[in-house]
Amino acid sequence: MRDRTLTCEVSDASSTSPHLRYAATTDEGGRGLFLVAQLSQRWGTRYTSPGKVIWAEQALPGASGEPEQELLGFFDIDDIDIDAL
Repeated sequence: MRDRTLTCEVSDASSTSPHLRYAATTDEGGRGLFLVAQLSQRWGTRYTSPGKVIWAEQALPGASGEPEQELLGFFDIDDIDIDAL
């Protein structure tokens, strides 16, 4: 954690670039990066010698100085477009 941001990183040995997909309702996969993009403030890919790292940043409650308001919306998923999943 730096400043008031939570950073989550996931790595794998593949060097292929991740692609943001819009999965159909009948698809069994393809939603992971879409959810990360919807729920995080920013995300990206960093390439390493063994493969790549996909990272995402999310502000922690209280980062803007209004902890009560941020806590109310921290896990609020009402803004996610369910039809796009």
